[in-house]
Amino acid sequence: MNEKIMIGWRETLSLPALGIPKINAKIDTGAKTSCLHAFKVKAFKKEGIQWVRFWLHPHQKDDSEIVICEAPVLDRRIVRNSGGYEEKRYVIRTEIKLGTEQWPIDITLTNRENMAFRMLLGRTAMRPRIIVDPDASFLLTSGDNA
Repeated sequence: MNEKIMIGWRETLSLPALGIPKINAKIDTGAKTSCLHAFKVKAFKKEGIQWVRFWLHPHQKDDSEIVICEAPVLDRRIVRNSGGYEEKRYVIRTEIKLGTEQWPIDITLTNRENMAFRMLLGRTAMRPRIIVDPDASFLLTSGDNA
């Protein structure tokens, strides 16, 4: 990839390996790490490897749809949220698809039930391929129903 992708402060993306075809994300250059809404987070072993299973509501302000996801655990780390609260979170690595581009990113899992967006895309996941226009929204997608 040679040219950078221009995106707005919010975009619709997909996480194909997790079975999430569409989720609205807040693009947050102030956050180092990306995070995804998750509840009922349970660790388990699969062929000797640590995995995590979690449930999520992929649509903003709509808890009617539930997607159950599984992924290998990459790490567990302490993350400080915007309010200064520290939380130990599971970290997974999965493919993100934004527009026509797809690449792997690390995502922490946390309950974002009371947040406006079910996902934050942090700056580490954006390097070196993205430029953010803070005045724009949904430059690559419509943002409907996610």
